[in-house]
Parts: sequence; structure tokens; C-alpha cells
Amino acid sequence: MSIYPIILSQTHFTHQDSLTYPFEERGLQFGDGIYEVIRVYGGEYYSLNEHIERLFRSAEAIKLKLPFSKKDISDLLQNLLNRNSMKSDGIVYLQATRGSAPRNHTFPSATEANVYAYIRDMPRNTDNLANGVSAITQRDTRWENCYIKSLNLLPNVLAKQTAHENNSYEAILHREGIVTECSSSNIYLIKNGNIYTHPATKRILHGCVRMHVEQFAKDLQIPFIEEAFSTADIEEADELFLSSTTSEITPVTEVDGKTIANGKPGHITRKLQEAYEQDAAISTINT
Repeated sequence: MSIYPIILSQTHFTHQDSLTYPFEERGLQFGDGIYEVIRVYGGEYYSLNEHIERLFRSAEAIKLKLPFSKKDISDLLQNLLNRNSMKSDGIVYLQATRGSAPRNHTFPSATEANVYAYIRDMPRNTDNLANGVSAITQRDTRWENCYIKSLNLLPNVLAKQTAHENNSYEAILHREGIVTECSSSNIYLIKNGNIYTHPATKRILHGCVRMHVEQFAKDLQIPFIEEAFSTADIEEADELFLSSTTSEITPVTEVDGKTIANGKPGHITRKLQEAYEQDAAISTINT
């Protein structure tokens, strides 16, 4: 598709598929910025307000002044869909950095944020949703403020690449055996009818889909327990699943080459998937 982005910054828009930054740009040189990935189904946003709220929380956490209000960005993102005549499933990537200025570790005194967003098609991965995925475990080497959705993603990238090289979909991260989350998703363990997941501390990203999972569980009267579990607990799990904007609610059926339960997506995971689809008003996966 031809992509027409929105730009609210010092970037220069050269043509419909290219943005040009000055070479001294703090997002490029320091990772000094934040971002959001927002799901679109049938040309409509899913959880837009939650993503905007998190964007502003991340901005406040890194002392970044955004050049718009929450309503402004909501209107601009809607205009992005309209401008691209978006009617299919896709994602919007939104990024804000501290701007362009001579390289110096301290904040520039009079520099505006660089902000842009673009859209691209992304069909649902119905095979993963229906059949589940495999994962590996890896030590969590990230910083202490993972609740900020920052551009500093190199540890996540390396973990995801290692998973890919081991023919797995995700890397489940842990600190001394205590599971935090995955390289690009939140992770949940089901045992004896209870859902367990790491508390929403600074150690994990407070996922927008994670918030929905908690609400779905409440609506379905399934105990949702914010209590960290260990890598050893995974071997005894009745079900395991992950969630993210692009992965939705995806079953995990194998970890480190070992099968989870019977190797098939469990019935609680299926109930949560159904709740997600109803909430997002999208077509049912082929189970």
C-alpha cells in the first residue's frame, strides 16, 4: 500500500515513502524517545485510548514534552487512517523523540520533539492463534524501567533473534528464574483454573492487551493473580499464553523443547481469545 504518514516535528517529508532526519537526532543517537504500536481491525483502532494514555505516561517518565494534547493525537491518528483509506487489518507505529540537536548527553534547551506515525497492513496470524507457538527461556538483561515504552530495545531484539534462531516465536525472560515477560509480549501461566502473571511493576511493560486480559478474566470469573511464577513452574503449567498488540492472545504450547500439558491450546486460553474477538469485533479464528 502507499503510505502517507503524519509528521509533527523537524523531520522532512521527501516523498510518500521516505522521511529524512538530521543526522544528529536524539532517537537515533541515544534511543532518547518513546513509541506505541496500535492495532487496527477493518480500518478501526483497537484500544486507541489505552495506547495514548501509555504514550503520555512514558513521555512523563523520561521528561519528554509532547507537542500535542491527548485529543490532538487521537484526531491526528484518525486522520492517518482516513488519509490512507485504511479498511483492512494493520498497525500504526507512533514514535516521539527529544528532537534534533548537537550531540550532548544532557537535554537540549530549546529543541522540539520529533514525532511521526505511519500505518501498514498486518493480517492476523490465525495459524498461531489456533495452534499455538513455541518459546525459549532467556535471562532478562534489560534495565530496571521496562514499564517505559522506550526506544532502547537492543536486549529485546537480541532475545527475539535468539528465539528465532532456535525456531521459536518468543523468548520468555526471567531474572534469577523468576519470569518477568517476553521480548515483545506479556506472559501468563494457568494452573488449577487460575491465571498467574508478573505484577505490573517497573520490571514489565504494562501491556494494553494485558489490561484487557485482566478484564476478560474478571468477566469470565477466572481468578487473575498478579503473582510472579518461575521457569520451573512452566513445566507444570496447565496452559501458557502470551499477549501483545500484534500477537493478541496466543497460546504457548512448547517451551525449551518441552511440551506444555498436552501440547494443545487450553480451554481457558480459548475463552480469553473469544472474549478478545468479541471486544474487538473481529472474525473468529479457525480452531
